[in-house]
This record gives sequence, structure tokens and C-alpha cells, in this order.
Amino acid sequence: MAIKDDNKKILDFDLQMEDQDQSFPMLQVLNNDGEIVDEDALKRAGLSDDQMVELMKQMLFSRILHERSSKLSKQGRLGFYAPTIGEEASQIASNYAFEKGDWLFPGYRDIPQLIMKGWPIYKAFLWSRGHFEGNEFEDVNGWFPQIIIGAQYVEAAGAALGLKKRNKPNVAYAYTGDGGTSQGDFYEGMNFAGAYHAPAVFFAQNNGYAISTPRSVQTKAPHLAAKGWAAGLPSFVVDGMDPIAMYLAAKEARKWAVDGNGPVFIETITNRLGPHSMSGDDPLRYRTQEDIDNWTKREPLIRFRKYLTDRDLWSEDIENDWADIVNSQIDDAVKQADGIAKQKISDFIEQTLEVPGQAAQDQINKFRGEGK
Repeated sequence: MAIKDDNKKILDFDLQMEDQDQSFPMLQVLNNDGEIVDEDALKRAGLSDDQMVELMKQMLFSRILHERSSKLSKQGRLGFYAPTIGEEASQIASNYAFEKGDWLFPGYRDIPQLIMKGWPIYKAFLWSRGHFEGNEFEDVNGWFPQIIIGAQYVEAAGAALGLKKRNKPNVAYAYTGDGGTSQGDFYEGMNFAGAYHAPAVFFAQNNGYAISTPRSVQTKAPHLAAKGWAAGLPSFVVDGMDPIAMYLAAKEARKWAVDGNGPVFIETITNRLGPHSMSGDDPLRYRTQEDIDNWTKREPLIRFRKYLTDRDLWSEDIENDWADIVNSQIDDAVKQADGIAKQKISDFIEQTLEVPGQAAQDQINKFRGEGK
């Protein structure tokens, strides 16, 4: 007896892989040359001229913060720092679509989004230095940057369920990199949020490399978005170098979640143009300069700058004036961070527990007596 035609399709693995390509086209509104390629999508995004200029300013802020943070790191004035160059649209334009009451759960590369939500710049510097004041949040609906890869997905899922139980018209949203999609917490967070119909939006920034491991090596999945389907989440792919497409994607996903439809998963195609971190990583050991140069031609500031300039909304003078303001803000933040008292050994022990035990208290007293 021959295998039925339906069963032949089920066992046709090549067909399944082809179906994925058809299921995950990439959302794009602004192409590499700064030209609108989808007028309907542009209208659906609904960004006013003033909002576009503000978005450009926020993205430029992120780029300048990256440049200054890289220099501070080389000078030994920061601790851990993960570059953000090339990911301004994926990070900032998506973040721009969320509201103050929404909760952000970032990874260690997502410092710019936290600052856009009101986290003081000097606290970002303190966090990098490992100072406890960097983890103190006031009037910021966000959590400190997660070092454990993918763990922010679990945190976001829990917060989203809390928002649902409190009938809040808000969402929790989280970011990780392509490497994070290979972690257990990544799937567990989405699965939990999906099972409980929690209002969450999850982003995976596919920048091509998990530290030094190419995406093609760390997972067989041709599209990271397919991993969202595994948890039952509507999932799609966006041009992560396109600010308008990123804003539209986040806006639509937020609305879906707030309307009670459950979580959404978004894969953003972007690129980390610099090293994984400033802690000794050399990207030229695992990728070519030609590859970096090709991705640089697609980067978000170039295409968005051209689009706004062609519409007489942006100019070199506006950019230079704004850069001066941002650099002044960062100068002030560096001075403020440098002025915070350094932590002592006794401080570290005291801050470990709300009520130190006798042994810990004895250590605190000992080190304080030694001025440490």
C-alpha cells in the first residue's frame, strides 16, 4: 500500500524548510538608500514629522553614547561595556513605540533603551562599574540590565502576568541577541507568557554573532522567528536597520498584546558592527572587514539621515547642535559618577543581605575598623 499524498508532504522536510521562508518575509519600510518602499506601512506607522526628528535625536544619542562609552572603557573608567553601534534602530526605534507605563527588561547591550525610559546616564556608568547605586531605580519602569543570557525573558513573562492580573493597559518587553535564542530561559519565558496569555513583546536582535559564534553555527533554524512559533506566539521578521519598520513592528505588537491577545515575538535583522564587548574581543578574528563594511552601508543612521534630510527635516547643523548637547550631558554624567563614593569591602558584605547574620556583621565591623 502506497503512502498517501498528505503523508508524503508531512515527511518532505525540504518542503517544510521552504515553507519557513514563505512564512517569514522581512518587514521593511525604508530601504538601504533611505527611500520609502512601502507607503501603506509608512502611513500605518503614523509617525509625525516631529516624532521622526525626535526618533533621529534618540538614535544619535545612542550612537554618541556608544562612542563615548567605548573611549571611557579604553581608559579604564568603565567596567563591562557592550557596544551598540549598528543596532540603534533595532533598540531605540522599537523602544520608541512603548509607553512610560510599560516595563522594560533589557540585556546588557540595551542600556540606551533604559536611558530613554528615564534611567540617569550616570547610573548607567555606575552599573558598568559594579556600583550598587547603578541598580537603584526611581520612577523608571525597568529592571537592571541582565547579565545572564536570555534570563530577561523569564522576568518579562512574570511582569507581564502581573500587569494582566492588575488589569493594567501596559506590556512588558524584553531584548536578547541571537545567541540568547539558544538558551533555555529564552524559550521558557515565551512559553510561560504564551500559556498564561500575558501581555509581553519579545525581541531577538539577530546581529549575526553570539560573541564569536556565527548564527549559522549555533542553531539549525533558518529563521529565529520560527522559535516563537514553537511557543505558540505570533512571530515575524523585521529589518532591524530600518527605524520606521522597527517602530511599526513594535507598535503593532504592543497593540496586539494590550488588546488581550497574548505575547508576540519579533526577530530583528541587524548587525553588531563593533566587538561583542570592550573586554578584549577582536571581531576580526572571526569575521572579515569586508563583511563589516558591507553591513555598515546599511546602518540605520545613514538611511534615516538621508530620508529626513531629503524632506528638509534634518541637516548637518541640527545634528552638530544636538551632538554638542548630548556630549555635554555625558560630560556631566561622567563627573557625577566619578563623584560617587567608591564602595568598600564592608559595603559589599552589608549589601548582600537586608539583615546580616552574626558572622557577616562581624566581618563588616572588622573591615570598617580597618577603614575598608
